[in-house]
Amino acid sequence: MAHILVAEDERDIRELIAFTLTFAGHKITQASNGEQAVELAQQVLPDLIMTDVRMPKMTGYEACRMLKTIESVKNIPIIILSAKGQDEEIETGMDAGAVDYILKPFAPDELTRRVNEILAKLGVA
Repeated sequence: MAHILVAEDERDIRELIAFTLTFAGHKITQASNGEQAVELAQQVLPDLIMTDVRMPKMTGYEACRMLKTIESVKNIPIIILSAKGQDEEIETGMDAGAVDYILKPFAPDELTRRVNEILAKLGVA
């Protein structure tokens, strides 16, 4: 299926996402902060990037904005993951270049469904 880069600073959440999406047939690369996500994205060229918002070194919003300026990765779709569901937070994520915004907490089957829907809509799956 798809190669997905997951950027999440909380190890347990990152590993749950990785396990869930690996079980669904996807290949996962993990990053523990936004800075690492930007570096890894350029190395592995994933089909999709999922990033938390609140992370050390670089927020998910900052990583999203930076990725959209790098020629080799600017067209990779990005999903923001956040516990913050206020309209202004969602708007900030979309303005940064994200294609979708998934609220935490989420059920593993719901995450898989949403990711597969997004990949299919983008013609990646």
